[in-house]
Amino acid sequence: MPSHRVPSEADIISTVEFNHTGELLATGDKGGRVVIFQREPESKSAPRSQGEYDVYSTFQSHEPEFDYLKSLEIEEKINKIKWLPQQNAAHSLLSTNDKTIKLWKITERDKRPEGYNLKDEEGKLKDLSTVTSLQVPVLKPMDLMVEVSPRRVFANGHTYHINSISVNSDCETYMSADDLRINLWHLAITDRSFNIVDIKPANMEDLTEVITASEFHPHHCNLFVYSSSKGSLRLCDMRAAALCDKHSKLFEEPEDPSNRSFFSEIISSVSDVKFSHSGRYMLTRDYLTVKVWDLNMEARPIETYQVHEYLRSKLCSLYENDCIFDKFECAWNGSDSVIMTGAYNNFFRMFDRNTKRDVTLEASRESSKPRAVLKPRRVCVGGKRRRDDISVDSLDFTKKILHTAWHPAENIIAIAATNNLYIFQDKVNSEMH
Repeated sequence: MPSHRVPSEADIISTVEFNHTGELLATGDKGGRVVIFQREPESKSAPRSQGEYDVYSTFQSHEPEFDYLKSLEIEEKINKIKWLPQQNAAHSLLSTNDKTIKLWKITERDKRPEGYNLKDEEGKLKDLSTVTSLQVPVLKPMDLMVEVSPRRVFANGHTYHINSISVNSDCETYMSADDLRINLWHLAITDRSFNIVDIKPANMEDLTEVITASEFHPHHCNLFVYSSSKGSLRLCDMRAAALCDKHSKLFEEPEDPSNRSFFSEIISSVSDVKFSHSGRYMLTRDYLTVKVWDLNMEARPIETYQVHEYLRSKLCSLYENDCIFDKFECAWNGSDSVIMTGAYNNFFRMFDRNTKRDVTLEASRESSKPRAVLKPRRVCVGGKRRRDDISVDSLDFTKKILHTAWHPAENIIAIAATNNLYIFQDKVNSEMH
């Protein structure tokens, strides 16, 4: 669904999230807006054809604010969206900017009551002396209206910027993480949260690492993981203590001394962590790689995939233009057999864990035409160049795919490329199946 105008800063997509069935897809942007797309039902004439995603609802989630005590402007940018499991006909989601988390309820109305006894058609009260008989109001069909209403506002829980939120499998609580602390909230209580991780040192000059992402285990409501800027993962068990500063497991890969450089610590920072659907594995993304960790093995990842190893020789210029600090996300497919993450030049990468094959694909106008087949792309580093290969020196580092999402059950992926949302359906690439 690309747009053809020059993107304004406010239109840049900052998060993408499918709901638990994959029927709805939400995006948040830097302008504080949330756009929800709904999958159209299969048509009766072509029952096998999958429905497209169309805009279902758009609403302003956050506005810019000013913290007068700290003289700080609080951006409206949506950092994360998380859907709550559906309990009834309504849908609910959490959205957060740097400081405030909001719970939104999305409901449909396709009928309206008519024939009130005490009100006229405009809703004004009638003169009671004119009411001579009583009638039963009836529900009349009307055009479908999608109503979005704020149900709760969870404020004042964070001193630092919120980088992740995660809904617990108990469907009653969720957590929010900033650079130094993680808080546990009850979905029904807005005025207090419990601090479950605090890595803030007594003296801020002793600060050596920050929290970069966190997530609840998909099945065990007592377990959660958080990643750090030092490249480590800490698995915590809330049954062990109220404050989970002492982790149950520490996942960390020993550094290869031959690869040591000025940039080692920066590129080892974990930008995203995701539990597999099975709950057995964790997927992490750092600057150059994605890694799969087994919860039963802390010493090293069981799989490491190079996302764009050709950039290792370019780290100096990537440091100078700040790209080295870009935070790429990662995603599992529904069966945990393929993983996906973004790169530069509007490229995204897929790795098949079973066949060990990988592919580079491009989100572009050409590839987003109906029934267009995604062609694998190759980046070459000097030497011989094949036709269609792209030189590493001609990559566009302003076109970066940071945010991606995979449908929970089907081969449908959502790719945010700056202000464009691309949705690729069905056979993502024949090599990957």
